[in-house]
Amino acid sequence: MKLRTKIHLFTTLLMLVLIILVNFGVYKLYEQLSINTEYKQLELRGEELVTTFNQLTTISDPYIVLRSYMPSNGAIRVAKENGDELLTVSSPSFEFVELNITSREQYAMKELNGVPIILIEIPSIWSDGNVVKFQLFQQLNDVATNRDLLKLILVAVTILIAIPILLSNMVLSSIILKPLEKLNHVMSKSRSSGTYEKIDELTAGKDELAEISRTFNEMMDALETNYLKQQQFVSNASHELKTPLTVIDSYAKLLLRRGFTNEKIANEALEAIVNESTRMKDLIAQMLELAKNKEHVTLSIEKINLSQLIENVSLQLRQAYNRDFQVHVDKDLFVQTDEQRIKQLFYILMDNARKYSDKEINIKATRDNQYVSIAIQDFGIGIPDDQLPHLFDRFYRVKQDRNRKTGGTGLGLAIAKDLSDLLHIEIQVDSTVGVGTTFTLVVPILFPEKEVDNQ
Repeated sequence: MKLRTKIHLFTTLLMLVLIILVNFGVYKLYEQLSINTEYKQLELRGEELVTTFNQLTTISDPYIVLRSYMPSNGAIRVAKENGDELLTVSSPSFEFVELNITSREQYAMKELNGVPIILIEIPSIWSDGNVVKFQLFQQLNDVATNRDLLKLILVAVTILIAIPILLSNMVLSSIILKPLEKLNHVMSKSRSSGTYEKIDELTAGKDELAEISRTFNEMMDALETNYLKQQQFVSNASHELKTPLTVIDSYAKLLLRRGFTNEKIANEALEAIVNESTRMKDLIAQMLELAKNKEHVTLSIEKINLSQLIENVSLQLRQAYNRDFQVHVDKDLFVQTDEQRIKQLFYILMDNARKYSDKEINIKATRDNQYVSIAIQDFGIGIPDDQLPHLFDRFYRVKQDRNRKTGGTGLGLAIAKDLSDLLHIEIQVDSTVGVGTTFTLVVPILFPEKEVDNQ
């Protein structure tokens, strides 16, 4: 069964059930109120009858008194306490039925041929001094007639209301399903064509359907962007791996041809093979790092001495490359973060500054309110302004030969951006061509609590 049919059936049946329940309540309420009204009137008539009997000293003909108070379409019966009948008067059309009033009831009622008959009892003293019961019967013909008329009116109203309900349900289902049908059409088109189709006419407003349309378009944009990035990543990765493999293959063939007779060529070939193998190994390791699902990374958040960590990283790089790292940091800068990942971030940025500058590298760290700012400054060739927005793209090169000369892979800053996002660290870049580049890390002193709770 289609969703449209389900909506029609469910909403129509629900509304009809509610209307029927309301109509039934109205019907029963009217019936009860009508019977109560008739009961009050009959009770008043009975009390007047008893009062009249009590005021009479001698009763020559009690039938005359009983008939004067006899209800229309009813009867009056005088009975002893044991139930024996003394007198009875009734209208010609009245038909007696068996009715008994319990101690908890004010009246007794029974239907005969669709017409309710009501009975009340009023105790009194008869002329001979004995206690008797005046039983007043009445057929509620008007109640039955009005009740049947109300029933017909309620049925007619229900049928008339069902038509606009059905029409309104059709309109409602169309409003609800139109965006969903459009969404289904776009998804089917995307599946068959293999493209990332989007909904052209977005539903206006701020309701859930409009939000679904906008979310779907945003999702398709994100999927298309990720797919294009994936294609670019695969293309760039294959290109980057192709070069070292070609070099290794060429030198290996050269080594086979002339390496056994020429020691110089053999050393040159082996050195090139080792260098390219190392570069390819680093490239693969960096690509694997970028391919990790960052959403499920487990962070080890702890309080660390950032000043000491910067000193240690700069010392290791100073000893490894014999370069001048000038460190100016405030003492005891403590932050909450993942020590291993922020250490990797420092290595990438400091090593990047070393590669593109022959002069000293300045590192400054200061505390500012709830953050620690760390500036890594080199005095190298600098980066043009139009290249800064692409600086953290994978395999991006400011110059085509730049990474070849420095041994880079074009992935270091992309990894640094992923690490900074993971640690909620902001990276700011300021560069002037021919003067140098400064990378500034803005590290929060307290790691966001909701992120800590999720780990």
